[in-house]
Amino acid sequence: MKRDIRYNLLMLLVFLILLLTTCGAFASDKDGEILCMARNIYFESGNQPLAGKIAVAHVVINRRDNKLFPNTICKVITQGGEKRNRCQFSWYCDGKPDSPTDSTTWLNCYILASNILSSDRRIDITEGSLWYHADYVKPYWASQLAHTVTIGNHLFYK
Repeated sequence: MKRDIRYNLLMLLVFLILLLTTCGAFASDKDGEILCMARNIYFESGNQPLAGKIAVAHVVINRRDNKLFPNTICKVITQGGEKRNRCQFSWYCDGKPDSPTDSTTWLNCYILASNILSSDRRIDITEGSLWYHADYVKPYWASQLAHTVTIGNHLFYK
């Protein structure tokens, strides 16, 4: 009985710490960039290993920093989303709900997005990639680009 109470109190403490940590992160996200990045990581690579999540985030950052794409994280992610199935990131315009359903994965993606965007020292494991796709699709544009790396089931290009 005492063990159950201690375990429950410990879990409550962990939950409160995580809640307070993410509340502070939400408050510091004045432009919504962390939230946009977290949603993109969640929906594009939530089922991938950590390296896959980081790689997807770097594609967004690389695009933001490239003159061919919009200059904010949110605009990069939502680019082309005015038309169904014409956006840069498929989850954004696929017609499915865009609310995370796995709270553990969502929290991990949010914390990762916050850490990546707040860091001044980033190591781009995609080698500057601006595009990627899952290994089960064959986009027409892939053969015209240089393949840089495969992480999880995503192939990255520049």
